[in-house]
Amino acid sequence: MAGLRWHLGHSSTNVHAVDIREATSRYERWLKHRVPVLRGDLDLKHRLMAGDVFSFLRATFYRWAEQWSETCPEIADAPRVLAVGDLHVENFGTWRDSEGRLIWGVNDFDEVATLPYTQDLVRLAASAILAIEESRLTLSVRTACEAVTEGYTQALREGGGAVVLAERYRWLRDLAIARLKDQRPYWEHMRALRTVTGRGPASVHRLLEAALPVKGLKPRFVHRQAGLGSMGRLRTVALADWDGGMVAREAKPLAPSAWRWAKDPRISSGIYYMTLVRRAVRVPDPFLSVHGQWLIRRLAPDCSRIELASLPRGHDESRLLWMMGWETANMHLGTPRERRAILGDLARRRRAWLSRAAERMCEGVRRDFRKWAKAARDE
Repeated sequence: MAGLRWHLGHSSTNVHAVDIREATSRYERWLKHRVPVLRGDLDLKHRLMAGDVFSFLRATFYRWAEQWSETCPEIADAPRVLAVGDLHVENFGTWRDSEGRLIWGVNDFDEVATLPYTQDLVRLAASAILAIEESRLTLSVRTACEAVTEGYTQALREGGGAVVLAERYRWLRDLAIARLKDQRPYWEHMRALRTVTGRGPASVHRLLEAALPVKGLKPRFVHRQAGLGSMGRLRTVALADWDGGMVAREAKPLAPSAWRWAKDPRISSGIYYMTLVRRAVRVPDPFLSVHGQWLIRRLAPDCSRIELASLPRGHDESRLLWMMGWETANMHLGTPRERRAILGDLARRRRAWLSRAAERMCEGVRRDFRKWAKAARDE
């Protein structure tokens, strides 16, 4: 009964009046009932959340989901698609397809849910605004939001297209491979990870061994701390030497989207990670699979998200954000019946709708960050 009383209060209370620490505690209690969670990793996540507002945004999609409908009511009833959810400017990266070609696109689908198409665009734009404020990007807010909108709209009109970094997109290929010139630090970091003690989840170890390139390898299982939104969840990596080099496979547990928690924490909806991956306009990653609640994927320098700090100076930020808008449309085209409705909805909106909505959401993020950082300093 106590849980029911809390839910009724949660759904009817002004979410801006709910303290960020209380919201975080509630969400993490909900999460612990659904996936293996490590207390030490959550503590690290909390410290990183106090570092800067951009990191705070990445770590707190659950809070964003709480505040979205109240903050942006005029765009919350837009056409709905299977959306990425936790989209931001560092949720893009590279992988190799079955031909060995380098592919670029969205690389994290932990928070997939059916949402207004505007949600992904606003979160992407908000992350760009916060990155601009912290000098991670140097273009103007107006230019950033226009680039996202233009790329998104053009992709919808043309039916999208996967971003294969071969014959086309040379400028983007150059950006992506600039960070791959020296792979030694990556593998040195992986070798330094702590070996998992005890037997561990045998079923997960079997999944990881089966994902290695050949049978009979004797991997070392290590614990990895990564990401921000999913930090705290148990991550196990199998490391092995194979034909003169290192190979790695990671297992990470998936939970229902935090959007589900924000709307009704008593209900655990499904996990739609692979549903969106299969439906979107996308070149598949042959090493990516989901077994029950466990995501299995290849780890390597050329198969990871791209951090803004790793991009070379002078890169074309406007074109990069345009491509992020294009790739967002590739995701939403996985719900093809809404394509015309979205284009019609976009045509009716005022030119600055995206920057205005993103700025309003940023205000809530900044307010929560200040409270979180102050509480961290006072402890």
